[in-house]
Amino acid sequence: MSITAKELAKKLNLSAAAVSMALNNKPGVSTDTRRRILDAADRYGYDFTRITEKQNAAGTIYLVIYKKHGAIVDDTPFFSQLSEGITDACQQSGYKLKILYLLGENDELLPQIEEIQYSDCIGIILLGTEMQKEDALLFQHLSVPFVLLDTYFETVACDYVLINNVQGAYLATSHLIKKTRKQPGYLKSSYAIGNFAERNSGFFKAVRAYGMSSSKSIVHALTPSIDGAYADMKEILNAGEKLAPCYFADNDLIAVGAMKALKEYGYRIPEDIAIVGFDNIPMSTIIEPALTTIHVPKQYMGKIAVQRLITLLTEKGTQPVKIEISTQLVERKSV
Repeated sequence: MSITAKELAKKLNLSAAAVSMALNNKPGVSTDTRRRILDAADRYGYDFTRITEKQNAAGTIYLVIYKKHGAIVDDTPFFSQLSEGITDACQQSGYKLKILYLLGENDELLPQIEEIQYSDCIGIILLGTEMQKEDALLFQHLSVPFVLLDTYFETVACDYVLINNVQGAYLATSHLIKKTRKQPGYLKSSYAIGNFAERNSGFFKAVRAYGMSSSKSIVHALTPSIDGAYADMKEILNAGEKLAPCYFADNDLIAVGAMKALKEYGYRIPEDIAIVGFDNIPMSTIIEPALTTIHVPKQYMGKIAVQRLITLLTEKGTQPVKIEISTQLVERKSV
């Protein structure tokens, strides 16, 4: 019986990533280490036809969903629509798709990532919404290509597909200012997420562009979920904190939760307080009043991520790219 790559790694006291890169003729290991691995593989009877079959077959693309705390990456309309786009694009291109959830901090991630080395995975679409830079770096040791979806890190060299968050927040805030002619407030996520940091930048960029002082914008930190934002906004109202005449919210869930609390306390929307969200989830059309928001083409994002990964799989010498998907303002009744 031939030895497996995992068994070979244990025998040589090497990482799974190093063995996989050597067996698959990928860069990332020294010449001496590569020769040592290949010699051992030959000596212990490793079946090299596995490599040929894997390289020649369409293979399986993995959608890896990383959940650090689960407050953002969950069974929400945003991520279900994103997954639909990825699934459709894989089917149209003849690739199988497998969804894999990774949980925890770095020490817990390593063995989960290592298992991917021994699977039928030929490429990864990595949903990095909740990721920090250190988490993303762990995936650079894999021997298969990956596309990082829905986040961006300046110091991590890989391929990205993400929303143009700055543009979307700028559009939303500009709309608020033009319609109300008042200083906008900000319903900010209490969770530190890269997307929300970019929306923060877009919000204040618009405030300054209209000649307003950033320090005069009232900011409330709310949990980025409907129930969480509702509870947090009720605390703010109970405490008698000063309110803004209009708000940009980091996402629709925050906007919907805040609107529910404000309406319970007698505030009329948009007559007393106007609100703009971000994401254009289905609920934004059925709440009262219907939510003005920023539309994100979620299924299209998934499709583009698959197309980019297929390019990495089929073309040699590609350079990392950052693809930003534009957003659109959807005007409804909350402003």
